[in-house]
Order: sequence, then C-alpha cells, then structure tokens
Amino acid sequence: MRQFIFLLFLLCSIPGSVFAGEKQSAGPVPPVLPAPSIKDAAENDPYLYKDIAFFLRALAIVRENYVDKEKVSDSKLLKAALRGMLQELDEFSMYEAPERFKAIREDTAGRFAGIGLTLSRRGNAVQVVFVVDGAPAQKAGLLPGDVLTEVAGKPVTKMTFQECVSMLKGAPGTKVAVKVYRRKTDAYQEFTLTREFIKIPSLRGVRIIDGEFGYLRITNFSNPTAADLDKALEEFAKKKVRGIVIDLRNNPGGLLNSAIEVCSRFLKKGELVVYTEGQSARAKQEFHAVDAKKYLDIPLVLLVNGNSASAAEIFSGCLQDHNRAVLLGTKTFGKGSVQTVIPLPDKGAMRLTTAKYYTPSRRVIHGRGITPDIIVPMTPASEAVLAMQLNVAPGEVHMKNGGGVKDVQLERALELLKGVNLFMKNGNIK
Repeated sequence: MRQFIFLLFLLCSIPGSVFAGEKQSAGPVPPVLPAPSIKDAAENDPYLYKDIAFFLRALAIVRENYVDKEKVSDSKLLKAALRGMLQELDEFSMYEAPERFKAIREDTAGRFAGIGLTLSRRGNAVQVVFVVDGAPAQKAGLLPGDVLTEVAGKPVTKMTFQECVSMLKGAPGTKVAVKVYRRKTDAYQEFTLTREFIKIPSLRGVRIIDGEFGYLRITNFSNPTAADLDKALEEFAKKKVRGIVIDLRNNPGGLLNSAIEVCSRFLKKGELVVYTEGQSARAKQEFHAVDAKKYLDIPLVLLVNGNSASAAEIFSGCLQDHNRAVLLGTKTFGKGSVQTVIPLPDKGAMRLTTAKYYTPSRRVIHGRGITPDIIVPMTPASEAVLAMQLNVAPGEVHMKNGGGVKDVQLERALELLKGVNLFMKNGNIK
C-alpha cells in the first residue's frame, strides 16, 4: 500500500509541516484529545474485561517462559502490544514513544532541521518525489525518482517509514549519510549531507505565458500561500490575463487552513470546501469558503498528477465539484484522512486515524484520489525528468536552455485556455 507523500522537507521552517502528512494530510498540528477512561471504555463494551483477561494471560505466559528475561519487562511488552495494535489499523495510526513525541513537539517548534526532500513509500521502497531547490539534498545531487536504500548505514527496508523520517532529521549542522539507487543509471550512490533549516517558497514560477495566460506553481500549502497567491493574482489582473494555470503536480499537501484560504479566492463566501466524517460526532466538521478578494470569473486549469496529495487534493476536488476549474493531468495520490494525537500517561502519544475528508459532492479522497476532467498521461521516464524540470523551469513547455522533456500537460492546458477564450470571443460562452 502506498504511503502518503510526507511533507518531509525535513524542515521545521513551516510550523507543523512535518505533521501534515506524517503529520497527516491537510491540517495544522493534529488535534489533541484526552484519552477515554477504562471505566468509560468498559461501559461501551461489556466484553472488554474478558478480552483484557485473555491478553493478560498471554502476557503472563511470556513473562514466565520467554528465554531472554531482560526483554520481558511489563513496560516493553505493553508498549509493543500497543504499537502492534495501532499499526494493524492503518499506516498512519501509531504509538509515539515519549522521546519520539518530545522530538515531534520540538520539531514543530522549529528546533530541528533536515535535508530538503519530499518522500513517498510505495510497497517497501522509499522514493524521492521532490528535492527542494537550494537545500542540502539538491546541492549534493539527489534527484526525484531516487530510491532511498540506507540512512546512517541502516537498511531502509528494516525500518518503518516514520523511523526513516526521524533518522533524516536532526539538529542543524549535524551530518547524515544516505545511500540511494538511481534507476536511470542502474547504480547506487552514497551522499553525506549536512542538515540545515529549510525554507520553502509555497509559490514558484509565477509568470505570463504567450502574453495572455498566467501560470503559477503551488509547491505546498503553508501559512504564507494565500498571501503569496494574492500578490500573483493581483499581478495577473493588472496584465489582464485571459486564464490561469495553477500547477499542483508533485504538491504533497500541507495545511488545511491554507487550502481553504486558497479555495476562497475562487468561490463565493460560505460555499462548502470540504468536510470530514468519522465514528464520533466531533469528527464531523464542515469547512466553508471565507471572506477574501474574489476571482470568480477568470478561467482556471489545475494541473495534477499521482504525487498531488492531501491539501492539493482538497483544493482541486473542491474547485472541480463547484465547476470552477478544469482538472488536467493524471489521477491524484489519494491521501485524505485525519489523525488525532492522544497523549498517554507515559508521556508518549497515540496517533489515531479518526476521520476522512470528503469533497463537496461527497466523494471520498482517501484511497481513491481525484480523477482529472482531462487525462493527459506521461511515461514514468518523462515524469521523472519533468519532476526535476519543474524545480528549475516551472511554466516552460520547452526548457529555454534546451534538454529536458516537453511538458505536454502544460501545453494541453494552454491549448484548452485558448479554446475557451476563442468561444468567449465568439459569444458562445457567457
């Protein structure tokens, strides 16, 4: 099963950013809820004590008979059981040991650094999806498509995705060794990287194409995204562009509030953006467009692909449902679940999936993704090259300095906007 593309810029410059995927999908730092008492749990499930007795019997057998006595402390066994229980549920629910939970809180406060990567897990492989321009990983030569095989000398296949994430992060100035397999050259390469704070601009490549169409790339949904978008849209308005292409390809998501604010630029105030549903009543929430400067009439094309996830899917699914934009590219990733953090008495925490995101038309995002209105596929090889190309030349169908691949999805988007404008000029579209 694919794991969500973690907004793993291993960064810390955006508060809560490592949380929004590991962190969960879209959303600020996961909500923190009190744990229910044993008494409450027992009243809801009369068979609870019977099940606990079964577990305690197994625990006693292990304590009395396991060969290595030092491995069978009650604390170790109980935490292992909790860890196994949560991992059985899904790939995002987990037990955070006290030291790990403390590190996450420090990370959120901006006291950790990283190397500047977005990673995803597909099966047993941990793959580089995005390399932050100017970050240690980019300077060292890591590329999208590289498969991470070792971190600090330890095989990635023998660690969880979260463990891999943790090992890549650390204090600024410290070093971490990584080994990758590069399919393009069918060879392994080793890198030693120095961690640093990573600042990622949420918008890149803002430009006017062919003198009449605006283009911008949203790399992630963070606190500054809406304000940065306003500046770009104001510039486009001054230039009287006839349509806008918003590029969400390889956007791993980010903050829910940011996605709502960005949607609000293109929707009337009060229109539904997204809602959540879960087992408990408090998991059911609706989120609506807020007051903002509106751009309700400009034609929009959103570019998406299999690495568009989380908040990017909320944004694209919302505008598609409201017939406010045409989606073009390939089906999105399908990460749309909400994780809640529940502190535990041992100062650790339980991270539990408690709800799923739904688009305004009641489409579930998680596990299904968003299907574009117009599908324009690319070969895996071309997608890998384009991922690198978007880092250095976003908004270019053909790279001006030569090389690279033709961005057929952007080309098709511009053709679509030209067609829309032709019909508008002829009075066929009001």
